Amino acid sequence: MVKNGSRPIRALGLCSGGLDSMLAALVLRDQGIDVTWITFETPFFSAGKAREASERTGVPLVVENITAVYLEMLKNPRAGYGKRMNPCRDCHALMFRLAGEKMREDKFDFLFSGEVLRQRPMSQTRASLQYVAKHSGVADRIVRPLTARHLPESVPEKKGWVDRSRLLNISGRSRKPQIALAATYGVTRFPTPAGGCLLTDKGYSDRLKDLFAHEKAPTENELHLLRIGRHFRLGDSIKLIIGRTQKENEDLLRYRDPEKDDTLKIKGYPGPTALLSAQATPEQIQLAASLCAGYSKAKNSPRALVAVRGPDGFSELSVTPVSGETIRDQRI
Repeated sequence: MVKNGSRPIRALGLCSGGLDSMLAALVLRDQGIDVTWITFETPFFSAGKAREASERTGVPLVVENITAVYLEMLKNPRAGYGKRMNPCRDCHALMFRLAGEKMREDKFDFLFSGEVLRQRPMSQTRASLQYVAKHSGVADRIVRPLTARHLPESVPEKKGWVDRSRLLNISGRSRKPQIALAATYGVTRFPTPAGGCLLTDKGYSDRLKDLFAHEKAPTENELHLLRIGRHFRLGDSIKLIIGRTQKENEDLLRYRDPEKDDTLKIKGYPGPTALLSAQATPEQIQLAASLCAGYSKAKNSPRALVAVRGPDGFSELSVTPVSGETIRDQRI
């Protein structure tokens, strides 16, 4: 076992839950290094895959919610956005900075990740890896085991904590080297390399831009709501969300703010749940109720009854169902 003085060398790895993360940890563990993972979650990405990877490999996992600090970065990323609202370089730099704080706090010796040079065009170019290292505050303590021999020697390698000759020189987009390495470790189940970040999704990004334009301090629940249902902007501070499935109806109720949201539900017919900003005018409430009915089984009826519950009480409205196509320009 590799030691730093009288204790084993300890490494903290950033884990996405994908194959590269797993292999990076196993390569270091093979050298006798005590490895632990850290993963971060926000409404934009979850820790689900990392938890599965931890269960499969036995590598301990720390999960931290970083929504508040992530939002501050997301509003004005130093390196800008990708094609959508994805600030890949600053996202990774932030994660390494936070992992670095955990490294110092819990007395780990260095950080590692499963990144591979030139595997991803936005976040794993040589310039991107250098940018992340520079802005993380822990550049001298980052090891990337799968691609290390394409990179300058790190401090942990120079100190002899990590045997550079046993690290790898993988680069490029081909997955064949990783799959072959996985077989040597008996890793047969792993997720596809596709990303799970909602910030790369066009629909979600459009809704997020709209939210930033109308809310100075969005809540975590408001960010979760962006991935649910049909969204309409009825006024500068008034938004309507209409569920599309039973699961979405349940999630709308789960993430609603009872002090800020009205809940709409058609009576006597199967149909969606809807959330409406409680500051809506009577005319906006009437329109929202008509749209809610228009997406229900009552859409062909001359009139429908919609129940409205919110912080100001309960009411029932008789409305004519209308299609969302009538206000297509207000859909987000």
